[in-house]
Amino acid sequence: MIGILIRLIIAAGFAVLAALFLAPLSVKIINIGNAFGFIVCASAAVITLFWPLFTKLAGRIWQSLPGKIFLASSGVLLAGGFILCGILSCLMLSEINDPPKNNDTTLVLLGCKVNKGGPSLMLSRRIKAAGKFLAEHPDIPVVVSGGQGEDEYISEAECMRSYLVQLGISEDRIYMEDKSEDTKENLLFSRKVVEENGLPETITLCTDGFHQYRAEMLARQQGIDSTYNISASTPGWLLPTYWVREWFGIVFYTIKR
Repeated sequence: MIGILIRLIIAAGFAVLAALFLAPLSVKIINIGNAFGFIVCASAAVITLFWPLFTKLAGRIWQSLPGKIFLASSGVLLAGGFILCGILSCLMLSEINDPPKNNDTTLVLLGCKVNKGGPSLMLSRRIKAAGKFLAEHPDIPVVVSGGQGEDEYISEAECMRSYLVQLGISEDRIYMEDKSEDTKENLLFSRKVVEENGLPETITLCTDGFHQYRAEMLARQQGIDSTYNISASTPGWLLPTYWVREWFGIVFYTIKR
């Protein structure tokens, strides 16, 4: 009886996690993060709930040589996957918050989705984090970086500039980069803006915490060796999806380069 109760509690936990990965669908967000996360958590919930049947089936498969190879290989892949995800998460956590040591830096605010009525929830949080930092450090300039997507009524850079001004940041401190289409171009084009305007070459990145590690990897690829970071908080119901998606982003970038 106790064993059944424990299985039910664990299965319920996995079901809640699976539901968290479905939550972003309410705002039309679907990517490899919530797809993979939902499949893994839903599968774990079902396996836990029907654990006796699962172990009986595994025992039957184990009786043949091909079955042994299949189960052993699956176990190795599963363990390797857990270890890899753990390592990636530790690396991501290590770069979440590393503020600059002095004012000799340029803040680069990385854009994301702009909705019809203004910045998306994640973008608004990035803008607020940048605005707070800039208000506390009035001598630091900022490059707002982000182009205009097909479904965006203005560029991400213009949206960020406008909202920073509303937060009381002087327009004289704001430099726009409105041509980039991804993080790599954000950093490449922002570096050119920094060079063309004689701004401090040490860069402080402002983006979501989960995104900082890969952003710094891309920065180094663009020859930006000295970086700090200021992280915006990600809404809790979106964090699992974007955290898992970032695992794939880091692996893809590492293989591609």
